[in-house]
Amino acid sequence: MSSRAKTEYRYEKLTWPEINDAVDLGKVCVLPCGAVEQHGPHLPLDVDLICPTEIARGAGRAVPDKMLVLPTVCYGYTGHVMDFPGTINNDFEHFMHHVLDITKSLAYHGFKKIVLLNGHGSNMPNLDLVARRTNLETDAECVVAAWWNLLTVDKEFLPRWRQSKFPGGCAHACELETSLYMYLDGDNVRRDLIKNGVISFNEENSPFNWVDLFAAGPATVISWTSSYSDTGVLGEAELATPEKGKEAYEEAVKQLARFITWFKDRPKDQRRELHRRPPTMPIPWNQRSHGENRG
Repeated sequence: MSSRAKTEYRYEKLTWPEINDAVDLGKVCVLPCGAVEQHGPHLPLDVDLICPTEIARGAGRAVPDKMLVLPTVCYGYTGHVMDFPGTINNDFEHFMHHVLDITKSLAYHGFKKIVLLNGHGSNMPNLDLVARRTNLETDAECVVAAWWNLLTVDKEFLPRWRQSKFPGGCAHACELETSLYMYLDGDNVRRDLIKNGVISFNEENSPFNWVDLFAAGPATVISWTSSYSDTGVLGEAELATPEKGKEAYEEAVKQLARFITWFKDRPKDQRRELHRRPPTMPIPWNQRSHGENRG
């Protein structure tokens, strides 16, 4: 009987012998990372879970022979949003250690390529450090990608798709997130409550201090969300449609599958030892010494 590892993209549906087969196949592990966080009066708390999870699963269905999708990391770093009821915060150190434990477990079992697919903006600096530590402390390669940034690969997609103003029209619970959620789980969108939301510091028109989902000013102050938003909606949610959501979903899935296909077989960049005299002690900070082969 052939192993299910060849066709099954859901990590948790494999048995332990099939995990060995998946390692032999060189499958890329994709870990969706999200948050339970307010998304205005019109969207549920699970937006940052549903979006990366469904995009990862869509790519898994497209290239099941190349990737595995792990169960989603549900709680992220949301301390700045705690003024809005329902938001669940995961302390940043706890969050990073939790995700790092997962990547190190995967590396120990023999997986060499890992993707952290993020669904929550404030997870990004934390996940960047997790990816870096995974690369320095294991023999695996780990990258982090926000699902919305997959929409920037095709330079013609966003200019054609987006109707909201820049900057600020797409930021949070906005044209993009509302559209995607309408497509993925439209029955749970409170359509009668969809209203645009203002980012108060964007209204200052400062060349330094502004934010959008796809960019930010060179010196932007990010503090308590309630200090610059009354509703938690940052952008033009009224422009959202399920048709736009379908387009965004299909584009993100397509680009993630393309990336997985490229990343899977890309040779790893080789580290070099450049000391004139070899170091006489292990490298500190739990990083792998040159030539050390450990997971």
